[in-house]
Amino acid sequence: MVVRCLATCGRVRFGWHRGHIAWDRCGYCSHSMAGPHAARGIGEMTNVVITGSTRGIGYGLAYEFLKRGHNVVITGRAQEAVDKAVAKLAPEFPDLKVVGVPCDVSDMPQVRNLWDKAKQELSDIGIWINNAGINNSRVPIAKLPPEQMRNVPYTNLLGMMFGCQVALEGMRAQGHGAIYNFEGFGSNGMHSPGSSIYGSTKYAVRYFTESLVKETASGSVIVGTISPGIVLTDMTLRDRDNLPPPAWQAVKKVYNILADRVETVTPYLVEGVLANTKHGGKIHWLTPRKTAWRFLKARFGYQRDLFDEPDAQAS
Repeated sequence: MVVRCLATCGRVRFGWHRGHIAWDRCGYCSHSMAGPHAARGIGEMTNVVITGSTRGIGYGLAYEFLKRGHNVVITGRAQEAVDKAVAKLAPEFPDLKVVGVPCDVSDMPQVRNLWDKAKQELSDIGIWINNAGINNSRVPIAKLPPEQMRNVPYTNLLGMMFGCQVALEGMRAQGHGAIYNFEGFGSNGMHSPGSSIYGSTKYAVRYFTESLVKETASGSVIVGTISPGIVLTDMTLRDRDNLPPPAWQAVKKVYNILADRVETVTPYLVEGVLANTKHGGKIHWLTPRKTAWRFLKARFGYQRDLFDEPDAQAS
């Protein structure tokens, strides 16, 4: 496999190791090497766009990328929320760029504007993460408001598709980049009462991403998925306010076994994204093995309460 230096020396090397490019640095001038799906190394600064990053997991990802020396673009539907997130992050990282761009991902012109603004501010986009998502009320489909049946797929699915198309076009033009789509409950085919619409969108995200991976197999852009598991955010915590007490207690029991806080999960996800050089790579937090281990611990008496103990964390 030919791997070419990105610098002016233009030297090439040949090498392959367990399906991954063996060299990410030129042996002659120490500059980055480029080949099919070559990604920037974990120690090299890059610029990251994260949709839906004014709060929750998206905000947590932005914070962790900044901690590791990478510039970020914060996005959200509301200008006020974007400004608030930028104002909170920028002073903590004065040597880095924290760019804010309002964007409704279900509107293609706004997604194109997001790319254009990010390029204008940062010149180059190394990573694009389609994280923006909303949930529907946990009620049977027969009782679900029509606007939710429309808005959830528009944001979770169509917004992700728009993001992929725009980022892929731009990254092909610049010669490199990585796109990651967020999976969620339903991606693996699991079902839960009241989650039909949300779960359907996440099931479709997996299918779409797998198809996109195949379509882009011979290109220079990495496409992958991020699976955060169950994370306590505003979206998941709505169950506490909306479910009847008996139903909430049942959900809470599962959350206390499997869920995690944003600050527990996001460092792992960011490290995985930065380290990945594999096209079709999957950054998974709550693996089947980890799930089984947590249920086993719970069966033998290990307990925690993520809702009453702020510092409680899971391994």
